[in-house]
Amino acid sequence: MSSSIGQNNLENQLDEMVRSFVQEKLETIMKEEMNQYFEEHPELKNYKNGSYKRHLDTKYGRIENLQVPRDRENAFQTEVFQPYQRYEQWLGETIITMYQKGMSTREIGRFLERILGHAYTPSTISNITDIVMDDIRTWQERSLEKRYSVLYLDGTYLKLRRDDVANEVVYVVIGVTEDGYREILGFYVGGKECSTGWKEVLRDIHTRGCEEVLLGVFDGLPGLEEAMKEVYPRADVQRCIVHKVRNTLNQVRKKDQSAVAEDVKSIYQSNSTDEAHKQLEAFREKWDKKYPKIAKSWREDFSALTAFMAYPSSIRPMIYTTNIIERTMKEFKKRLKTMNSLPSEQAVEKVIYLVSDECNTKWATRKLRGFKEAAPTLQQMFEERYGSPTETQVEE
Repeated sequence: MSSSIGQNNLENQLDEMVRSFVQEKLETIMKEEMNQYFEEHPELKNYKNGSYKRHLDTKYGRIENLQVPRDRENAFQTEVFQPYQRYEQWLGETIITMYQKGMSTREIGRFLERILGHAYTPSTISNITDIVMDDIRTWQERSLEKRYSVLYLDGTYLKLRRDDVANEVVYVVIGVTEDGYREILGFYVGGKECSTGWKEVLRDIHTRGCEEVLLGVFDGLPGLEEAMKEVYPRADVQRCIVHKVRNTLNQVRKKDQSAVAEDVKSIYQSNSTDEAHKQLEAFREKWDKKYPKIAKSWREDFSALTAFMAYPSSIRPMIYTTNIIERTMKEFKKRLKTMNSLPSEQAVEKVIYLVSDECNTKWATRKLRGFKEAAPTLQQMFEERYGSPTETQVEE
């Protein structure tokens, strides 16, 4: 045991000697660099101004209190740090990538200590990831396309610590361009999901340039349809069929669930709204006495459940459900799952932004199925509702 301790002490002493030697040589090199700089620039009326201290991570470990020479006007810049700046850049990018993949700041700190030999506290890791905050603000304020064929709206809850830990919503909007490419347009953190919150989200999307929309797709949150119509009065609204069917079957006795599922499928798989309406009447005749609330609910929501039928058949499977945005929400939660509760709103924004940026980069070259065939019809629908691009410009 004592020999092991002695060996460790010897190794620590050797490490310290190596770092001390490297520090001495680096400081000598920087002094010579400054002398050479002033010999090459005799015209500069400048003079030395002592030094400042900084630490430097090297392959020999961290060198503390490295003395860096400086002049009064900061004209001299040492080249000693260039290879180490590349090291720091790699380290910063690695930390951000690990954070993006859902590792907590403590997990990242422990990982870096194992591979680099010195500790990084959670607060240090958090400070390093703070460099993305400027990127987040720029991304959140970026201009959007004028026309989006579809907007998908959804919210998910995360545990967020402020004074205490509570569930708070993250509003997310995904748009599909005229050409059929997906894009996360924005995310908004805080509070409880409500129609007022969604109205503010949609107003922000509109202010940033998304002025013309054909269809909004979302689940059955009360007031969301009215919020959509207030900001985009010419857009159709589509309630998610999958949510509606799921809620319907939850109200049905188990022995009837299979039959009811087949009968509602005949409604939303119709080829036209006229056919869907006939299937709805058949459903009411069959089930109205046993499940009157369900039949009434489908009748009241009929127009919002069948709006997708006015669109080309090639994209209908994509627009009668919120599956596209729900898959993205699952990815957000997967990345955040290891963090239990998020320490701040900024911590949420960092992860959501990094995942969003990754998704948008991936989606930029992947057109959604069916939109190529639907393009002429969608273009005609835009012109019927909003006029041609040239007409819109004249009105503006």
